[in-house]
Amino acid sequence: MNKPELSVAIPVYNEEAGLIELFSRLYPALDALELTYEVIFINDGSYDRSAEMLEEQYYIRPDTTRIVLLNGNYGQHMAILAGFEQSRGNIVITLDADLQNPPEEIGKLVTKMRENHDYVGTIRLHRHDSLFRRKASAAMNRIRERITHIRMGDQGCMLRAYSRRIIDTINLCGEVDTFIPALAYTLAYNPIEIEVLHEERFAGESKYSLYGLIRLNFNLITGFSLVPLQWLSFIGVILSSGSAILFMLLLVRRFIIGAEVHVVFTLFAITFFLLGIIIFSLGLLGEYIGRIYQQVRARPRYLVRAVIQKYESNVSAYTARTDCVAPQLD
Repeated sequence: MNKPELSVAIPVYNEEAGLIELFSRLYPALDALELTYEVIFINDGSYDRSAEMLEEQYYIRPDTTRIVLLNGNYGQHMAILAGFEQSRGNIVITLDADLQNPPEEIGKLVTKMRENHDYVGTIRLHRHDSLFRRKASAAMNRIRERITHIRMGDQGCMLRAYSRRIIDTINLCGEVDTFIPALAYTLAYNPIEIEVLHEERFAGESKYSLYGLIRLNFNLITGFSLVPLQWLSFIGVILSSGSAILFMLLLVRRFIIGAEVHVVFTLFAITFFLLGIIIFSLGLLGEYIGRIYQQVRARPRYLVRAVIQKYESNVSAYTARTDCVAPQLD
């Protein structure tokens, strides 16, 4: 198959209610760009009619549509990685299926990529999210930038563009758990960020729960920086020094003033504070050790059940996949 100029990778998980609207807006927006393109839909284990609707769309637009059916639900980033492996375009753009990022904005990213940028990040204008979601996102952006030194104005927007070089490099990476935009930023030599429009979800609710968002940001921080571990060492030194000073102070007061009952409650408060720090430290260490454990097991990151695409012989068919799609095992 001839390589297209543009690949658009779209992970899909239970988006039945909005797929028809996505199809009706996506293809006209891409046709207006007047370049060769392919759209890769990755069905991430949907249990509604999403997979069937994607197949129907393939038979409507077989020349520009490819369907990747994953064996289960592996999460948004693993689905995108599966799309990256299947992509063939010189420019690869990721897009969510919920229409919060309008497909009509894709042209802006293509224009910037043609200006010799190898990675185009995006910042959502007039976000249609709750006030808590916006404030929490801004706070995490500041914390993440301070810890990892990765400067992304809006880490939650998945409408992004990547060069072929970056995609090929990401496909070679064997990280079991990663954050794709941050990884691409570290690999880019000429990145840029632009503003894009943001809309309300066309249908349904966000697939990210509060726990999922916290987990995502925790993975981002621990996956790209050792600063938290270094902070723990620094805090340990401070607490040790403070404990020694407190011990000397209490010893002097014991000899000068005598026994004091209220000091016991102060010591209890200090003890509980130190226990809290110790438990947090164990959790943080466990996070890093857990990442190592996942990596050394070398299990596949995801399994592709089938790929629906058009061959050069113009025969449309399923490409059965029973092998493990795990670049780290190549």
